[in-house]
Amino acid sequence: MSNPPTEFYSEERWQNWIDRIKDEEIDPEDESSARLLLNLQDDTAIAIAKIVAAYDDGELGEEEALEEINDVREIVLGEVDIEDEEKLILVDGVQTSLVCVFFAAEEYVATGPADDGSVGDYLGAAADAEAEEDLDAALGYAAQAGTLIIDGEELDMGVAEDLEYGLVTEWINGLDSLQSAMSDPEVVEEDE
Repeated sequence: MSNPPTEFYSEERWQNWIDRIKDEEIDPEDESSARLLLNLQDDTAIAIAKIVAAYDDGELGEEEALEEINDVREIVLGEVDIEDEEKLILVDGVQTSLVCVFFAAEEYVATGPADDGSVGDYLGAAADAEAEEDLDAALGYAAQAGTLIIDGEELDMGVAEDLEYGLVTEWINGLDSLQSAMSDPEVVEEDE
């Protein structure tokens, strides 16, 4: 199912993933369940990567690119209609991971990649801000790391290993999907 060039992501596409999650037995410890959730996350990151690439290639202006990112954000971060509490929590985890992807893409389009520091520096600052319960600053730093990933810098997933589990580690998962999407923005097939 390919989207027309004017549509990077659709409500229907997101809903197809949600329907699959509703229909399947989901066990986060099971590899195929984990892959389904990761594919859901990667599929969204790929849409964002394509928007940023279209912006970089001059196919979209700044305002159009920001509108497209916002459209995807509204679809993906909207309330999900799943009655199974465990599945809802798992989808919420994917949504949380993607929050930083949206902010990073917006930041990149609006102001370009961050100037001072590396991906690791920004993620370290994000973790410090989270420890001080300054979540806005934490998200800002993580988004700055994301702008560098969009610009081609590598995210070393080892960074996450040293951090206490929390929002920053969730956002790093999203940034990992973004990094994969930037290097290989191929559509994740829904029937995999």
